[in-house]
Amino acid sequence: MERLRPLWESLYTEGQSTIFQSFEWNLLAARTFSSREEPFVISVEASYGAAIIPAVIRRSDQTVRLMGEELFDYRGFLHDGEDEVLRAGLATLAQVEHPLEVVAMRECDRLAAFEDLQLVPFAAAPSVNCAEITAEKFSAEHNRLGRNLRRFERMGFEIRSYNGENSELLRSIYQRKAAQEPSSLFHDRCRMDFIVDAARRLPASCEIFTLECESKMTAALITFRDDTYRRFYTCWFDAEFSKLSPSMVLIHEITRRSLLESIHCDYMTGEQGYKLRLATSSMPLYRLQATPEQLAALSEAVQPALPLAG
Repeated sequence: MERLRPLWESLYTEGQSTIFQSFEWNLLAARTFSSREEPFVISVEASYGAAIIPAVIRRSDQTVRLMGEELFDYRGFLHDGEDEVLRAGLATLAQVEHPLEVVAMRECDRLAAFEDLQLVPFAAAPSVNCAEITAEKFSAEHNRLGRNLRRFERMGFEIRSYNGENSELLRSIYQRKAAQEPSSLFHDRCRMDFIVDAARRLPASCEIFTLECESKMTAALITFRDDTYRRFYTCWFDAEFSKLSPSMVLIHEITRRSLLESIHCDYMTGEQGYKLRLATSSMPLYRLQATPEQLAALSEAVQPALPLAG
């Protein structure tokens, strides 16, 4: 994968790609989850374009997925130029002789190259877009949460912010999240280690917001910055203060501040009620599926694809 870094970074487009397509996150995922997913990265270059498919073969069932184990909300291919170059790369995946499944692909990443593959609705990602609402209107529409924040402030709580270098804080939040939710992905230490390592590698991209009073923390929000987007990745709250909805208070206030800075807020995968109450729009997400036969039939590659497995 290190040999692919220059091409990968040239295909990564700020404002269109997400942090889940960044080279650093994918390289770290390849290393961290190598016992679960065998990398099978495909690079295709031609006079009419280039593409990278960050594929893995999942050891548990031999299906072909994209990197990120269970931790990447958005999956996609890096691509520039004509669709044929991407179709050639996808056709190369047929040699694995196992089905491809990509979860989840954003509406904005749908391409003509997929017209012969099965693309079915999966979920949606609610968001708050700067073009759709002002900070003042957003605050007025959810004034109860503003009142709750003022109640917290009268009790001595304040909102604090940190970056990805604060590994101990980040780990403690995920430990609390796992203790609170039996189904949390972060009962798995390997996944926790990945997020902590990813944040440390790109510390400015990770923003951690907390609602704290001295050493007491009642809510935490972990976000990742993508150009003009703030992606709300994980939230946690102390059940002792549940009547005041501390996590909602924190999400609301960070959204309000984001709007003041002309930053869009992506609440990420899932149409949970608390997200929909705040969101101004929602992006459809899709599951892409293909059999080896469908992949092989995609195109006659005019340039050979270069599979890199490791």
